[in-house]
Amino acid sequence: MICYPNAKINLGLNITSKRPDGFHNISSVFLPIQWQDALEIVPAKTTTFQSAGIPIPGSADSNLCLKAYQLLAKDHQLPPVQIILQKIIPIGAGLGGGSADASFTITELNRQFNLGLTIAEMEQYAGQLGSDCPFFIQNKPVLAEGTGTDFQPIDCDLADHPILLVNPNIHIGTAEAYSGVTPKPSEIAIKKVVEEYPMTEWKHHLKNDFEDSIFPKYPEIAKIKKQLYALGAVYASMSGSGATVYGIFPKGVEIDQFKDRFSDSYLIHSTLL
Repeated sequence: MICYPNAKINLGLNITSKRPDGFHNISSVFLPIQWQDALEIVPAKTTTFQSAGIPIPGSADSNLCLKAYQLLAKDHQLPPVQIILQKIIPIGAGLGGGSADASFTITELNRQFNLGLTIAEMEQYAGQLGSDCPFFIQNKPVLAEGTGTDFQPIDCDLADHPILLVNPNIHIGTAEAYSGVTPKPSEIAIKKVVEEYPMTEWKHHLKNDFEDSIFPKYPEIAKIKKQLYALGAVYASMSGSGATVYGIFPKGVEIDQFKDRFSDSYLIHSTLL
């Protein structure tokens, strides 16, 4: 059976402090979107991983999908499988695509082989693979804090708001992104902004802290954000640690008309939540 791991965007992203373990505490709203990979897991004589589409850095043995299988296989009797991934979500783009692939592997193995894992158990496994991974187990809007694995429900309804995502084919690694960040407490709680402020006010209060260091280094990413606002976006931001920038537009706007305003080398995706 084929499943479709989806990406996410961040509404605001504050890096609030550095932890003794070397990781960072954050505050951000994680919002699932419809940019999707395709993942198939089928019985096989030996367990293998293969991918097509966007090339994935590193060897197949290091892929998170295979690591997810191996993690579950330590505690559960799993038959050998072939994992086939069609990679469509850009890599190093701040969209959590690799994390989604890993988490969907967990949920699909649980479903196919009747492992009986609870949501909490699947989130625990996913957390061993990466900070973004647990989010994709339930895959619904949340306020994420701590290292990105402490979730609170959030009232965030963007139904009928078209979203245009633009990725300039720049890969920004997590270590590179965090190297330019100076953690500081949030000036205003992201949850308060998202739930209580009109969207027209978000651009004044909802900030991605990575932009301060990423935009000077990659001015083409900053240019995309300006373009989205010029086209009428109500709110625009870089997602995660970059390099994708998204714009949320008013209801009823046909955003496909804007795609030709961007470079042919960019990866463009439009979604309606």
